[in-house]
Amino acid sequence: MDIKTIISSIDEIAEKQEELYKYLHSHPELSFEETETAKLMAEKLTEFGYEVQHIGGGVAGILKNGEGPVVLFRADMDAVPIKETTGLPYASKVEVMVNGIKAPVMHACGHDMHMATGIGAAWAMANNKDGWSGTYIALFQPAEETGSGSQAMIDDGLTDKIPKPDIALSQHVLATPKAGSVGICAGPFLSTAASMRITVYGKGAHGSMPHMSVDTLLLAASIVMRLQGVVAREIDPFDFAVLTVGSLQAGIAANSIPEEATLLLNLRAYKDEVREKLVEGIKRIVKGECEASGSPKEPEFEIFNKFPPTINDAEETAKVEKAFRNFFGDEKVITYKPMTASEDFSNIPNAFGIPYVYWGFGAFEEGQPVLPNHNPGFAPSLKPALATGTQAAILAVMAYLGKVV
Repeated sequence: MDIKTIISSIDEIAEKQEELYKYLHSHPELSFEETETAKLMAEKLTEFGYEVQHIGGGVAGILKNGEGPVVLFRADMDAVPIKETTGLPYASKVEVMVNGIKAPVMHACGHDMHMATGIGAAWAMANNKDGWSGTYIALFQPAEETGSGSQAMIDDGLTDKIPKPDIALSQHVLATPKAGSVGICAGPFLSTAASMRITVYGKGAHGSMPHMSVDTLLLAASIVMRLQGVVAREIDPFDFAVLTVGSLQAGIAANSIPEEATLLLNLRAYKDEVREKLVEGIKRIVKGECEASGSPKEPEFEIFNKFPPTINDAEETAKVEKAFRNFFGDEKVITYKPMTASEDFSNIPNAFGIPYVYWGFGAFEEGQPVLPNHNPGFAPSLKPALATGTQAAILAVMAYLGKVV
Protein backbone atom coordinates (compact mmCIF):
# COMPACT_ATOMS: atom_id res chain seq x y z
CA MET A 1 0.00 0.00 0.00
CA ASP A 2 1.63 3.27 -1.08
CA ILE A 3 1.21 6.73 0.39
CA LYS A 4 -1.02 7.96 -2.45
CA THR A 5 -3.49 5.15 -1.77
CA ILE A 6 -3.63 6.07 1.91
CA ILE A 7 -4.13 9.76 1.15
CA SER A 8 -6.79 9.10 -1.49
CA SER A 9 -8.73 7.07 1.08
CA ILE A 10 -9.60 10.38 2.76
CA ASP A 11 -12.04 11.04 -0.09
CA GLU A 12 -14.31 8.53 1.62
CA ILE A 13 -14.85 10.89 4.58
CA ALA A 14 -14.30 14.25 2.86
CA GLU A 15 -17.93 15.32 3.24
CA LYS A 16 -18.05 14.34 6.92
CA GLN A 17 -14.73 16.10 7.48
CA GLU A 18 -16.14 19.31 6.01
CA GLU A 19 -19.22 18.99 8.21
CA LEU A 20 -16.99 18.55 11.24
CA TYR A 21 -15.03 21.67 10.33
CA LYS A 22 -18.21 23.73 9.94
CA TYR A 23 -19.53 22.47 13.27
CA LEU A 24 -16.28 23.32 15.05
CA HIS A 25 -16.19 26.74 13.39
CA SER A 26 -19.70 27.58 14.58
CA HIS A 27 -19.12 26.22 18.11
CA PRO A 28 -15.83 27.80 19.25
CA GLU A 29 -14.63 27.65 22.85
CA LEU A 30 -12.03 29.84 24.54
CA SER A 31 -8.81 28.65 26.17
CA PHE A 32 -9.38 26.11 28.96
CA GLU A 33 -13.11 26.17 28.16
CA GLU A 34 -12.89 23.54 25.40
CA THR A 35 -15.10 21.05 27.24
CA GLU A 36 -17.46 20.18 24.41
CA THR A 37 -14.69 20.39 21.81
CA ALA A 38 -12.49 17.93 23.72
CA LYS A 39 -15.48 15.64 24.23
CA LEU A 40 -16.13 15.61 20.47
CA MET A 41 -12.47 14.87 19.68
CA ALA A 42 -12.52 11.99 22.17
CA GLU A 43 -15.72 10.59 20.64
CA LYS A 44 -14.21 10.64 17.15
CA LEU A 45 -10.99 8.94 18.28
CA THR A 46 -12.93 6.29 20.22
CA GLU A 47 -15.07 5.66 17.13
CA PHE A 48 -11.88 5.07 15.12
CA GLY A 49 -10.55 2.55 17.64
CA TYR A 50 -8.05 4.68 19.57
CA GLU A 51 -7.31 4.26 23.27
CA VAL A 52 -8.34 7.67 24.59
CA GLN A 53 -6.85 9.58 27.52
CA HIS A 54 -8.17 12.86 28.93
CA ILE A 55 -5.14 14.86 30.09
CA GLY A 56 -5.01 18.44 31.38
CA GLY A 57 -8.03 19.61 29.40
CA GLY A 58 -6.78 17.92 26.25
CA VAL A 59 -7.23 14.54 24.61
CA ALA A 60 -4.69 11.95 23.50
CA GLY A 61 -5.66 9.03 21.27
CA ILE A 62 -3.22 6.11 21.10
CA LEU A 63 -3.27 3.66 18.19
CA LYS A 64 -0.83 0.73 18.39
CA ASN A 65 -0.07 -1.19 15.22
CA GLY A 66 2.87 -3.53 15.76
CA GLU A 67 6.55 -2.74 16.09
CA GLY A 68 7.98 0.57 14.98
CA PRO A 69 8.47 4.21 15.94
CA VAL A 70 6.07 6.22 18.10
CA VAL A 71 4.83 9.36 16.37
CA LEU A 72 2.82 12.15 18.01
CA PHE A 73 0.76 14.58 15.94
CA ARG A 74 -0.70 17.53 17.82
CA ALA A 75 -3.59 19.89 16.99
CA ASP A 76 -4.82 22.78 19.13
CA MET A 77 -8.48 23.37 20.02
CA ASP A 78 -9.09 26.86 21.43
CA ALA A 79 -10.69 29.91 19.82
CA VAL A 80 -10.21 33.64 20.44
CA PRO A 81 -12.45 36.49 21.71
CA ILE A 82 -13.09 38.14 18.33
CA LYS A 83 -16.41 39.04 16.67
CA GLU A 84 -16.65 37.18 13.37
CA THR A 85 -17.34 39.15 10.18
CA THR A 86 -16.90 36.39 7.57
CA GLY A 87 -20.58 36.28 6.63
CA LEU A 88 -20.38 32.50 6.34
CA PRO A 89 -23.62 30.55 6.84
CA TYR A 90 -21.81 28.65 9.61
CA ALA A 91 -20.23 31.75 11.19
CA SER A 92 -19.90 31.79 14.96
CA LYS A 93 -22.57 33.58 16.95
CA VAL A 94 -21.16 32.42 20.28
CA GLU A 95 -20.79 34.93 23.11
CA VAL A 96 -19.48 34.22 26.60
CA MET A 97 -18.75 36.22 29.74
CA VAL A 98 -15.07 37.14 30.15
CA ASN A 99 -14.13 39.11 33.27
CA GLY A 100 -17.72 40.28 33.59
CA ILE A 101 -17.94 41.43 29.97
CA LYS A 102 -19.87 39.66 27.19
CA ALA A 103 -17.32 38.67 24.56
CA PRO A 104 -17.80 37.17 21.08
CA VAL A 105 -15.85 34.00 20.29
CA MET A 106 -14.44 32.95 16.91
CA HIS A 107 -12.03 30.42 15.44
CA ALA A 108 -10.02 33.28 13.92
CA CYS A 109 -6.70 31.45 14.23
CA GLY A 110 -7.71 28.34 12.32
CA HIS A 111 -7.68 25.82 15.16
CA ASP A 112 -10.95 24.43 13.80
CA MET A 113 -9.00 23.59 10.64
CA HIS A 114 -6.26 22.00 12.73
CA MET A 115 -8.76 19.75 14.50
CA ALA A 116 -10.53 18.77 11.29
CA THR A 117 -7.25 17.86 9.58
CA GLY A 118 -6.10 16.06 12.73
CA ILE A 119 -9.26 13.98 12.81
CA GLY A 120 -8.87 13.24 9.10
CA ALA A 121 -5.32 12.00 9.66
CA ALA A 122 -6.46 9.94 12.66
CA TRP A 123 -9.13 8.27 10.53
CA ALA A 124 -6.64 7.56 7.74
CA MET A 125 -4.18 5.93 10.14
CA ALA A 126 -6.91 3.78 11.69
CA ASN A 127 -8.28 2.65 8.34
CA ASN A 128 -5.00 1.91 6.56
CA LYS A 129 -3.13 -0.22 9.08
CA ASP A 130 -1.68 -2.43 6.37
CA GLY A 131 0.40 0.51 5.19
CA TRP A 132 2.24 1.32 8.42
CA SER A 133 3.74 -0.09 11.59
CA GLY A 134 4.37 1.46 15.01
CA THR A 135 2.31 3.64 17.35
CA TYR A 136 0.41 6.77 16.38
CA ILE A 137 -0.67 9.35 18.96
CA ALA A 138 -3.29 11.92 17.95
CA LEU A 139 -3.13 14.70 20.54
CA PHE A 140 -5.62 17.56 20.82
CA GLN A 141 -4.35 20.36 23.04
CA PRO A 142 -6.24 23.11 24.90
CA ALA A 143 -5.26 26.75 25.41
CA GLU A 144 -2.56 27.35 22.83
CA GLU A 145 -3.59 31.00 22.62
CA THR A 146 -2.55 31.64 26.23
CA GLY A 147 0.67 29.67 25.90
CA SER A 148 -0.33 27.42 28.78
CA GLY A 149 -2.29 24.49 27.33
CA SER A 150 0.66 22.27 26.50
CA GLN A 151 2.12 22.82 29.97
CA ALA A 152 -1.26 21.98 31.53
CA MET A 153 -1.17 18.60 29.80
CA ILE A 154 2.42 18.06 30.94
CA ASP A 155 1.54 19.04 34.51
CA ASP A 156 -1.31 16.51 34.44
CA GLY A 157 1.10 13.68 33.66
CA LEU A 158 1.27 13.61 29.86
CA THR A 159 4.76 12.09 29.84
CA ASP A 160 3.58 9.21 32.05
CA LYS A 161 0.20 8.63 30.42
CA ILE A 162 1.22 8.11 26.80
CA PRO A 163 4.10 6.18 25.19
CA LYS A 164 7.23 8.27 24.72
CA PRO A 165 7.23 9.51 21.11
CA ASP A 166 10.29 9.38 18.89
CA ILE A 167 9.14 12.48 17.02
CA ALA A 168 6.45 15.15 17.53
CA LEU A 169 4.70 16.88 14.63
CA SER A 170 2.32 19.82 14.30
CA GLN A 171 1.10 22.32 11.70
CA HIS A 172 -0.72 25.64 11.33
CA VAL A 173 -2.98 27.06 8.64
CA LEU A 174 -1.55 30.43 7.57
CA ALA A 175 -2.20 33.27 5.13
CA THR A 176 0.80 32.13 3.08
CA PRO A 177 1.49 30.14 0.97
CA LYS A 178 -1.56 29.77 -1.27
CA ALA A 179 -4.08 27.03 -0.50
CA GLY A 180 -2.78 23.77 -1.87
CA SER A 181 0.79 24.51 -0.80
CA VAL A 182 2.84 24.02 2.35
CA GLY A 183 5.72 25.92 3.94
CA ILE A 184 8.50 24.67 6.18
CA CYS A 185 11.94 25.66 7.46
CA ALA A 186 14.70 24.11 9.56
CA GLY A 187 15.95 25.81 12.71
CA PRO A 188 14.17 28.81 14.29
CA PHE A 189 10.61 29.05 12.98
CA LEU A 190 8.55 30.84 15.65
CA SER A 191 9.72 33.22 18.35
CA THR A 192 9.65 32.89 22.09
CA ALA A 193 7.25 35.40 23.65
CA ALA A 194 6.01 36.75 26.94
CA SER A 195 3.70 39.49 28.12
CA MET A 196 4.35 41.75 31.11
CA ARG A 197 2.03 43.76 33.32
CA ILE A 198 3.80 46.62 35.08
CA THR A 199 2.11 48.74 37.74
CA VAL A 200 3.77 51.94 38.95
CA TYR A 201 2.67 54.06 41.90
CA GLY A 202 2.59 57.78 42.59
CA LYS A 203 0.64 60.31 44.61
CA GLY A 204 -2.73 61.51 43.39
CA ALA A 205 -3.65 65.18 43.29
CA HIS A 206 -6.00 67.67 41.69
CA GLY A 207 -4.98 68.58 38.16
CA SER A 208 -4.55 72.21 39.27
CA MET A 209 -1.98 71.19 41.89
CA PRO A 210 0.60 69.03 40.09
CA HIS A 211 3.30 70.14 42.55
CA MET A 212 1.52 68.09 45.23
CA SER A 213 1.53 64.91 43.15
CA VAL A 214 3.84 62.16 42.03
CA ASP A 215 2.50 62.01 38.49
CA THR A 216 2.18 58.40 37.33
CA LEU A 217 1.23 59.42 33.79
CA LEU A 218 4.45 61.39 33.37
CA LEU A 219 6.32 58.50 34.99
CA ALA A 220 4.71 55.93 32.68
CA ALA A 221 5.36 58.09 29.61
CA SER A 222 9.03 58.34 30.57
CA ILE A 223 9.17 54.57 30.95
CA VAL A 224 7.64 54.04 27.50
CA MET A 225 10.25 56.30 25.91
CA ARG A 226 13.19 54.77 27.79
CA LEU A 227 12.11 51.21 26.96
CA GLN A 228 12.70 51.87 23.28
CA GLY A 229 16.42 51.84 24.00
CA VAL A 230 16.46 48.27 25.34
CA VAL A 231 16.32 46.62 21.92
CA ALA A 232 18.23 49.43 20.18
CA ARG A 233 21.13 49.61 22.62
CA GLU A 234 21.21 46.45 24.75
CA ILE A 235 20.46 43.59 22.33
CA ASP A 236 23.03 42.30 19.85
CA PRO A 237 21.98 43.53 16.37
CA PHE A 238 22.35 39.95 15.10
CA ASP A 239 19.72 38.73 17.59
CA PHE A 240 16.02 39.21 16.84
CA ALA A 241 14.05 41.03 19.55
CA VAL A 242 10.82 43.04 19.76
CA LEU A 243 9.54 45.04 22.74
CA THR A 244 6.06 46.49 22.29
CA VAL A 245 4.13 48.61 24.78
CA GLY A 246 0.57 47.71 23.85
CA SER A 247 -1.35 49.45 26.61
CA LEU A 248 -0.96 52.30 29.10
CA GLN A 249 -3.85 52.87 31.47
CA ALA A 250 -4.03 55.55 34.16
CA GLY A 251 -6.85 57.67 35.53
CA ILE A 252 -10.33 58.43 34.22
CA ALA A 253 -10.78 62.17 34.84
CA ALA A 254 -9.27 65.17 33.04
CA ASN A 255 -8.68 67.12 36.25
CA SER A 256 -7.16 64.38 38.40
CA ILE A 257 -3.61 63.03 38.50
CA PRO A 258 -3.92 59.27 39.13
CA GLU A 259 -2.08 57.40 41.87
CA GLU A 260 -1.15 54.43 39.69
CA ALA A 261 -0.58 53.49 36.07
CA THR A 262 -0.47 50.09 34.37
CA LEU A 263 1.53 49.20 31.27
CA LEU A 264 1.13 46.03 29.22
CA LEU A 265 4.16 44.87 27.23
CA ASN A 266 4.77 42.11 24.71
CA LEU A 267 8.24 40.63 24.16
CA ARG A 268 9.49 38.51 21.26
CA ALA A 269 12.81 36.79 20.54
CA TYR A 270 14.17 33.60 18.98
CA LYS A 271 16.28 32.82 22.04
CA ASP A 272 15.16 32.44 25.65
CA GLU A 273 18.30 34.24 26.84
CA VAL A 274 17.47 37.26 24.67
CA ARG A 275 13.94 37.38 26.09
CA GLU A 276 15.37 37.26 29.62
CA LYS A 277 17.76 40.08 28.77
CA LEU A 278 14.75 42.14 27.68
CA VAL A 279 13.06 41.44 31.01
CA GLU A 280 16.18 42.47 32.94
CA GLY A 281 16.45 45.73 31.00
CA ILE A 282 12.76 46.51 31.48
CA LYS A 283 12.90 45.99 35.24
CA ARG A 284 16.03 48.12 35.60
CA ILE A 285 14.53 51.02 33.63
CA VAL A 286 11.17 50.90 35.40
CA LYS A 287 12.78 50.84 38.85
CA GLY A 288 15.13 53.66 37.88
CA GLU A 289 12.33 55.87 36.55
CA CYS A 290 10.23 55.20 39.65
CA GLU A 291 13.12 56.26 41.88
CA ALA A 292 13.76 59.36 39.77
CA SER A 293 10.08 60.33 40.06
CA GLY A 294 9.95 59.77 43.81
CA SER A 295 7.46 56.90 43.72
CA PRO A 296 6.23 56.09 47.23
CA LYS A 297 6.01 52.36 46.46
CA GLU A 298 8.04 49.80 44.49
CA PRO A 299 6.70 48.93 41.02
CA GLU A 300 5.06 45.54 40.49
CA PHE A 301 5.87 43.14 37.64
CA GLU A 302 3.84 40.20 36.37
CA ILE A 303 4.95 37.97 33.50
CA PHE A 304 2.20 35.98 31.75
CA ASN A 305 1.35 34.24 28.45
CA LYS A 306 4.87 32.85 28.19
CA PHE A 307 5.69 30.94 24.98
CA PRO A 308 8.79 28.88 24.16
CA PRO A 309 10.59 29.25 20.81
CA THR A 310 9.78 26.79 18.02
CA ILE A 311 13.07 25.51 16.58
CA ASN A 312 12.70 22.73 14.03
CA ASP A 313 15.24 19.91 14.11
CA ALA A 314 17.23 20.18 10.87
CA GLU A 315 17.54 16.45 10.14
CA GLU A 316 13.89 15.67 10.88
CA THR A 317 12.70 18.73 8.95
CA ALA A 318 14.60 17.52 5.89
CA LYS A 319 12.83 14.16 6.19
CA VAL A 320 9.36 15.73 6.36
CA GLU A 321 10.17 18.24 3.61
CA LYS A 322 11.28 15.42 1.31
CA ALA A 323 7.92 13.68 1.82
CA PHE A 324 6.13 16.96 1.02
CA ARG A 325 8.14 17.57 -2.15
CA ASN A 326 7.64 14.01 -3.38
CA PHE A 327 3.87 14.38 -3.10
CA PHE A 328 3.05 18.07 -3.70
CA GLY A 329 5.93 18.90 -6.05
CA ASP A 330 8.67 21.49 -5.52
CA GLU A 331 6.51 24.36 -6.72
CA LYS A 332 4.04 23.81 -3.87
CA VAL A 333 6.58 23.57 -1.05
CA ILE A 334 8.04 26.91 0.04
CA THR A 335 10.83 27.61 2.49
CA TYR A 336 9.59 29.93 5.23
CA LYS A 337 11.68 32.62 6.84
CA PRO A 338 11.51 32.61 10.66
CA MET A 339 8.30 34.22 11.89
CA THR A 340 7.64 36.53 14.83
CA ALA A 341 4.49 34.70 15.92
CA SER A 342 4.64 32.26 18.84
CA GLU A 343 3.37 28.79 19.77
CA ASP A 344 3.49 26.56 22.85
CA PHE A 345 3.66 23.25 20.95
CA SER A 346 7.39 22.77 21.61
CA ASN A 347 6.76 22.37 25.35
CA ILE A 348 5.47 18.86 24.56
CA PRO A 349 8.49 17.46 22.70
CA ASN A 350 10.79 19.32 25.08
CA ALA A 351 9.13 17.53 28.02
CA PHE A 352 9.95 14.19 26.38
CA GLY A 353 13.40 15.30 25.21
CA ILE A 354 12.63 14.50 21.55
CA PRO A 355 12.96 16.36 18.22
CA TYR A 356 10.00 17.96 16.48
CA VAL A 357 8.89 19.45 13.18
CA TYR A 358 6.35 22.24 12.72
CA TRP A 359 5.11 23.55 9.35
CA GLY A 360 2.39 25.66 7.78
CA PHE A 361 -0.17 25.17 5.02
CA GLY A 362 -2.00 27.74 2.95
CA ALA A 363 -5.43 29.14 3.72
CA PHE A 364 -6.47 31.14 0.66
CA GLU A 365 -6.88 30.41 -3.04
CA GLU A 366 -5.66 32.71 -5.81
CA GLY A 367 -7.99 35.71 -6.05
CA GLN A 368 -9.22 35.50 -2.46
CA PRO A 369 -8.44 38.34 -0.04
CA VAL A 370 -5.42 37.27 2.01
CA LEU A 371 -6.25 37.94 5.65
CA PRO A 372 -3.96 37.21 8.59
CA ASN A 373 -4.84 34.90 11.45
CA HIS A 374 -6.85 36.68 14.17
CA ASN A 375 -8.57 38.88 11.59
CA PRO A 376 -12.38 38.84 12.13
CA GLY A 377 -12.79 37.87 8.47
CA PHE A 378 -10.34 34.94 8.59
CA ALA A 379 -12.00 32.10 6.68
CA PRO A 380 -9.73 29.61 4.88
CA SER A 381 -10.87 28.29 1.52
CA LEU A 382 -12.48 25.16 2.90
CA LYS A 383 -11.88 22.38 0.40
CA PRO A 384 -8.27 23.04 -0.67
CA ALA A 385 -7.07 24.04 2.80
CA LEU A 386 -8.71 21.06 4.47
CA ALA A 387 -7.37 18.66 1.84
CA THR A 388 -3.83 20.05 1.97
CA GLY A 389 -3.69 20.10 5.76
CA THR A 390 -4.89 16.51 5.97
CA GLN A 391 -2.49 15.38 3.27
CA ALA A 392 0.45 17.14 4.93
CA ALA A 393 -0.35 15.56 8.30
CA ILE A 394 -0.52 12.06 6.80
CA LEU A 395 2.65 12.59 4.75
CA ALA A 396 4.64 13.73 7.78
CA VAL A 397 3.40 10.88 9.98
CA MET A 398 3.97 8.27 7.28
CA ALA A 399 7.52 9.52 6.74
CA TYR A 400 8.19 7.75 10.04
CA LEU A 401 5.58 4.99 10.23
CA GLY A 402 5.01 4.08 6.59
CA LYS A 403 6.05 0.74 5.17
CA VAL A 404 6.19 2.34 1.73
CA VAL A 405 6.55 6.12 1.32
